[in-house]
Formats: sequence, structure tokens, C-alpha cells
Amino acid sequence: MKAQELLAQIRPLWLQRVSQSLTRAAGAREAFQDELNRFFDGLEQAVMTGNPAWLDPAIYEWTGSPTLSDLQQNQQNVSQMLNSIITITNDIAIENLSEQDALDLLSTITPIYTYGLEKIARLEMEARVAYITKELVEVRQTLEKLDRSKSNFISVAAHELKTPLTLIEGYAAMMRDLVAQNGNKQIDTLLSGVNIGISRLHEIINDMLDVSLIDNDLLSLNLQPLWINQLLNLLKREMEPVIEERRQTLEIRDFPGGETWIYADPERLYQAFKNVISNAVKFTPDKGQITIDGRSLPGFIEITITDTGIGISPENQSEIFEKFGQLGRINLHSSGKTKFKGGGPGLGLPITRGIIEAHGGTIWIESTGFDEEKCPGSTFHILLPIRTERIDPKIAKLFSKLEKQASEPDVKENPPTHTPPA
Repeated sequence: MKAQELLAQIRPLWLQRVSQSLTRAAGAREAFQDELNRFFDGLEQAVMTGNPAWLDPAIYEWTGSPTLSDLQQNQQNVSQMLNSIITITNDIAIENLSEQDALDLLSTITPIYTYGLEKIARLEMEARVAYITKELVEVRQTLEKLDRSKSNFISVAAHELKTPLTLIEGYAAMMRDLVAQNGNKQIDTLLSGVNIGISRLHEIINDMLDVSLIDNDLLSLNLQPLWINQLLNLLKREMEPVIEERRQTLEIRDFPGGETWIYADPERLYQAFKNVISNAVKFTPDKGQITIDGRSLPGFIEITITDTGIGISPENQSEIFEKFGQLGRINLHSSGKTKFKGGGPGLGLPITRGIIEAHGGTIWIESTGFDEEKCPGSTFHILLPIRTERIDPKIAKLFSKLEKQASEPDVKENPPTHTPPA
């Protein structure tokens, strides 16, 4: 007996048992039987023609509208349903046909069912991938919106804080004038403390404004001719009181490229180098060593700032360049910008990265790990392009992105020997 005749023989019992097994409510069972009839018609056509694609209409209909919970939980309901249908078909054939007829029928329809399972698995996977992709896009959009909100908040907060701070500074200056006339040294000492607090608040607000400019791609550079070694020597003189207070040693070595004449923004580079050196001072114990060195590369100058501090774990080395990035327990940080492990808003290194990248350079850190006892230290690498003529800042920014893409991965991978492209 041909397989299609055997199928026709078991069809009524097949429809009844499958609908009862897969649906519970009577109303749903009646509607589901219509779908099962279409599926069985496709099965018969597939057996008759030898083409399993006759199952496609039913398969596409069943897999075309997964529920949200199915997608969230990665439930493969259609695959499970077809597996149940296969099991029921095998049972019915064995129970109602002769052994030979059952074998002939099952050997004929098994490849068709296998095709259906593979098709359903692929469609369910595609639906799952599409769902996850949609979720990732929504998450990315949410994060971008949150990041924009943070940037807007930083900008607004900085501007709003400037006004009352200016008032406080003005009244403090008037009080200082009055104290100078009356000669009250005690109040003069208190006002000196107020002025220190005002100065610190100015620095924080200016950092917030700089972060806002960098986030919104509005950081402008005033390119002028300069020499890196002169900039570093000026910075060393400014840092001397802090270095002496911490009983540390700051050494600036003569290195090739330090006296190379380049175009850059001296004020912004000074700010960037100061942030990195201040960070080295902060995380190096008293009596530690900070060394500034460098080398000349084709088209670039590399400056390294090495300390004998507590170091940083490899998994945290990218986090320190993110806004408000803080490692360790914040409540255990000491107060002050230059005290050991001193606290701060976590904006210095992100600003430094923004300034260096705006120049077309890049910055990264090397450290074997974090250890407060052995102090393995850290080395910051700053790579700056050598520009010997002034160019438009917008063009410089474009060069910045192109050069960063070309040089950063290889430089990080092999800093001692790599030569970045000019």
C-alpha cells in the first residue's frame, strides 16, 4: 500500500488525537483542527511529490507570530509541537497499521518531518535573533539618551553653580578688605580657608564644563608653536610644593622629541599633563618616584609618565578614562587633590583623554596590577602627532579620528617597538 493511502487511512484518528493532545479548550480545539487539516494536506502533498516544502505554509503560519514571553524566555513552542506530532504519528502508525505498513509509512514521512523540524528551528532562531537585536537597539538608544542627559546635567549644573560661587567669592573679597582695615588676623585666617574652598570649587566647575564640551564635541583648540620640554618644566615648577609636601621625587628626563617644535594648544596640553602627573602623585605613596620620559617616532612624540604607586588592575585600566570613574571604596579615600589616594570627582583623566584625542593623539596606561604593599606602579603613555604648521581645528579633529584609528590598536599591542604611521 502506498504511503499516501496509509496517511489517508490514519488521518481521522491523527486529527483527533493531535488536537486533543495539543489543545485543552473545546473551542480552541475546533479552530486548531483547521490548521491541522492544512498541515496534513501539506504532508500528503509532500509524500506524493517527494518535496517537503509543501509543509512551508503551515510552518510559516505557526512560527510567524511568537508571543513576547516566548521570545523573552527563548521558548521553542513550535518545535515542541512538531515533536509531539511526530510522536503521535509514530504511535498511531504502530497501533493501527501492520508492521510492514507502519515501517513503510514512517520511513517515508520521517525525512519530511526532519525537514520541518530544521525549518522551524531556523525560523525560531531568526525570530529570537531579531528580538534580541531589537532589544539591544532599544538598550543602546536608552543608554545614549541617558548619556546625553548626564552631559546636559553636567553642563547645566556647572553653569548654575558659577553664579552663587561668584557671589560668595565677591562677598569674601569684600570681607577680606574690611578685615585688612581692622587688622583681625583670626578672621583673615578663616577667610583664607574660604578662598581655598572657592578655588577648589572653581576647579571642579571648570572640569565639569570641560567634560560637557568634550562630550558634545565642542572642545576648541588654540594651536600655537610650543616645545614639550618647556611645557613639562613649567609644570614641574608648579608641582614642586606638592612634591615636597609628599616627599616625592619628580624627574623629567631629556628625550628625543622634547625639543621638537610642534603646533598644539599649550594651555590644554598643560592641563592634560597636569592631570596625569597629579594622578601619579595621588596614587604614589610618600617618598615615591615619578619619572617623565619620552621618545620620538615618525610623525609622533610619545611622552611617558611612570610612577612607583599602587598600580591598577588590567580590567580597570579603561574605567579610569570614563567620567566619574572611581576605583575602590569612595568612603575610604582621603580628602584633598594630592594626598595619598585622595578623592575627586573623577573627571581629570577623561578630560585629559578628550584633550589628547582632540590633538589627534591617544593615551593609555600600562600596569601589572594593583598592590598597595608592593607598589608595582603605572605608566601613562601619551602619543601626540608632530604638526609643524597650524591647521584649521575642524580639519585637525578629522585627522585626530583618522590617526587614532590607524595608530591606537597597534601601539597598545606593542608599545616598545611599534612605529605609528605619519
